[in-house]
Amino acid sequence: MTSKFFKGLLGGVAATAIMASGAMAQEVTLKLHQFLPAQANVPKLVLDVWADKIEAASEGRIKVDRFPSMQLGGTPPELLDQAIDGVADVVWTVVGYTPGRFPTTEVFELPFMVEDARAASCAYWTMFEEHMEDKEFKGVKILGTWVHGPGMFHTADPVETPADLEGMKIRGGSRLVNQLLTLAGATPVGMPVPAVSEGLSKGVIDGTTIPWEVTAALKVPELVENHTEFEGPALYNLTFVLAMNEGVFNGMSADLQQIVDDNSGMNFSVFAGGTQSDADGPAREIAVEMGNNIITVSDTSEWQALVNPLYDTWVADMKGKGLDGQALIDQARGLMSGECAGAMGKM
Repeated sequence: MTSKFFKGLLGGVAATAIMASGAMAQEVTLKLHQFLPAQANVPKLVLDVWADKIEAASEGRIKVDRFPSMQLGGTPPELLDQAIDGVADVVWTVVGYTPGRFPTTEVFELPFMVEDARAASCAYWTMFEEHMEDKEFKGVKILGTWVHGPGMFHTADPVETPADLEGMKIRGGSRLVNQLLTLAGATPVGMPVPAVSEGLSKGVIDGTTIPWEVTAALKVPELVENHTEFEGPALYNLTFVLAMNEGVFNGMSADLQQIVDDNSGMNFSVFAGGTQSDADGPAREIAVEMGNNIITVSDTSEWQALVNPLYDTWVADMKGKGLDGQALIDQARGLMSGECAGAMGKM
């Protein structure tokens, strides 16, 4: 009886160890890395929502550790490579931080191209699946693609016409924005978003191009008094991706992979772009309450004339990369005014 007892006890311990080992093998901790402070709108309203839903749907089998403000090291332009190389498991980044590397995404960064962030984010995901997934983003799993709300100027001196930019040092967020600034006679300054506050406070730049929503986190209304917004299509937009290390995803069990997929893709992209755009209003109110000068350009014809050459230049650039730029422009416009119009996806 004693022998049987100990054999049974040992067998039970072994079975428990095997079960525990199997359970542990199913648990995944993802390191989510990005460049903004944790309290900024995108981390708070988009990335945390995504992470919380992943954790809840997996009943805790997936845990997402969040690392804001580049806490894992490196610089914002290195984020996508960090996902590819496994420094981080998931990253959120501005695609334009690596100019020319992902050329097809730039169709949504052209001046006066995008009017609605939800429609554009929907079109972006559609075109990502068709043109980018197996080419430009090969080697990384993209979970979401989106754009922010209308890009605009925030400057020390008022800007109403292109001539007002002449001689100013302006932070530009992408290759195409910098080209626009050059056409207006400004000096474009390459600078990731987190550096904008210091750049403005020290006079390194005279202004910046960002959407309203991120101005609060960067304290921009306290550093400049003038804000220039545009009626109709945005002066510019930037493109974003939420990207995951392929090996980490492939190493997850099928049911956990499904949870990640169910909370990614088209619906998440539209949710992210729409949420970021919706955050513009409350941020704008801060500048209003401070009594800052908000200029709204309703007649954009002078600005349109300034940037029209950028379309021809971009199409020629794309041709040099073996891409049909005009076809990409036509497809993006068609999607935004057609099947993606009024997109109201939810994660």
